[in-house]
Amino acid sequence: MNTPYILVVDDDPALLQALPRTLDLRLNNIKVDTCDNAQKALELVPENDYDAIVSDVKMPGMDGLELLARIQELRPETPVILITGHGEHNLAIQALRGGAYDYILKPIDRDVFVAAVQRAVQTRHLRRQVEQQHLALSLHAKSLERLVQKRTSELVEANATKDKFLQIVAHEIKAPLSNLRGMAQVLHQQSEQPDNHLLVQQGLVDMERAVERTEVLVQDLLDTSLMETNMFILQRRRCDLVELCRHLLNSYTAGAGPTLTYEIIGKPVEAEVDEERISQVLINLLSNARKYSPKGSPITVTLQQSGYEVIISVRDMGVGIPPEAIAHIFEQFYRAPGVEVQSGSRPGLGVGLFITRKIVERHGGRVEVQSLPGQGSIFSMTLPLFIDPSTNKGEATLEPHTQAVWTIVH
Repeated sequence: MNTPYILVVDDDPALLQALPRTLDLRLNNIKVDTCDNAQKALELVPENDYDAIVSDVKMPGMDGLELLARIQELRPETPVILITGHGEHNLAIQALRGGAYDYILKPIDRDVFVAAVQRAVQTRHLRRQVEQQHLALSLHAKSLERLVQKRTSELVEANATKDKFLQIVAHEIKAPLSNLRGMAQVLHQQSEQPDNHLLVQQGLVDMERAVERTEVLVQDLLDTSLMETNMFILQRRRCDLVELCRHLLNSYTAGAGPTLTYEIIGKPVEAEVDEERISQVLINLLSNARKYSPKGSPITVTLQQSGYEVIISVRDMGVGIPPEAIAHIFEQFYRAPGVEVQSGSRPGLGVGLFITRKIVERHGGRVEVQSLPGQGSIFSMTLPLFIDPSTNKGEATLEPHTQAVWTIVH
């Protein structure tokens, strides 16, 4: 408990000396202020938060009852004990009705006086505790209110995202399913006719593409769900990123479709990555570049080492991204408005770049984009290099050094 702080107001010099001395002898660690009139007391009360105030009722000028009323206005929580003469019961009752905590009769009994002050101090301390608890409860209530508002906002946003998600999914899956149904009907009709081998073969190819597109959509949805529930797990191991890119681009350009037209292979660049997921990132960036650049235009993949990082960039000569859309390009379900697909049938779910960012960030890296409308885009994936403690001497070239370059035409 803090040191009790008492104010004694009395015009009797003898009592003004005796009462503080009594409190000091009977109570440990107590602080007492004194004054001989009510006017001086009213100057001290606003400046000091007293635990109790003791005042004589009968004083020249402003009496104790009027002082009590003024204290009630200034500090209503401070207990006030009034001293009345023997037989002045009406004054005592009037004091209690006016808000006094207690009254003491003259001649003053020291034990009664000290006990009354102790009770008043305890009451003030309890009131302070109640005030603090009330303040804490008020702050907690406001905190809960803000939390409820936040959660409500999140639920509203999540519900809106869900609705948007369902609309996009229904719209995107409807197209390949419609193609499959149409092709199945055509093949069923053509299978009854002779010499339709080529037509049936083309129909099967179209069906295979529709199935592949549906598989990509389902995989994107699955990856998005895993990331949102923190169940996305990487299988990382040490590998050569130059070889990983080379192998992926050879597979990507095999057969009909994009063609590899230029290749420079440099020294190995090692990192600890999930090869399947980093390949998924590259496929996403390549598919995005093809989708939004004119058919026949080049796409360049560059692998650079800069200090203890490796930068893999995919550059296209496509339509580019509006400046106002760049800040949102990696958000879930976001599609840049007014940007039309240049190659292919339709835009995707709007989760490819979202998944790309999440995968790279899980590797401790980052994804950045530079773009100008009409001049193409450069998507860069930066990953930490693998550092072998047994062979590394702490030396690294800070300037970007190109280790491999590939160019494809689609």
